[in-house]
Amino acid sequence: MTDPPAPAVIRAARPGDEPAIARVHVASWQDAYAGHMPADYLAALDVGQRAEAWRQRLPAARRSRGDVLVAVSGEEIAGFVHFGPSRDEDADPARTGEIGAIYLRPESIGHGVGRLLMDAAVAGLAALGYADATLWVLDANERARRFYERAGWAPDGNVMTDDSRGFTIREVRYHRPFEHHGAAWQPR
Repeated sequence: MTDPPAPAVIRAARPGDEPAIARVHVASWQDAYAGHMPADYLAALDVGQRAEAWRQRLPAARRSRGDVLVAVSGEEIAGFVHFGPSRDEDADPARTGEIGAIYLRPESIGHGVGRLLMDAAVAGLAALGYADATLWVLDANERARRFYERAGWAPDGNVMTDDSRGFTIREVRYHRPFEHHGAAWQPR
């Protein structure tokens, strides 16, 4: 029997976190999307390329009324969440936020890390003044869909098909309104 992971602490991502975020990103895609995306595509995901993309996204998130938060368990980044204004054409980005990504290391699933990240992202979006938020999820990703529904999100009927990777994926959009209590939020 293995020891349970150390409790996670949520904090804002900072320069130098990009390689760890990229490792989580690649490992989570390879785990969550196995059987839903071609195996050769998932095997070819490159941590270095993802790290470079995150070097661009970290400062861009903060400039766009958003943020990237990480869950640190022990000395390791166990997961991350990226949030900001909605990118959807039918949304007002001044009013509607979006969870652009939330991913965990596969071994961190089921230990409350995802819940901590989601709660922090929702609190962050609300504190930034968003009235509600959306997120997109692979329609076949039942584990993620159950997680979102337990966290108060619901499908809103919008569907998107994406062929940009050389194969087709279908995503459904989830929505959640926020209650504003006026409390300021700061990541630790």
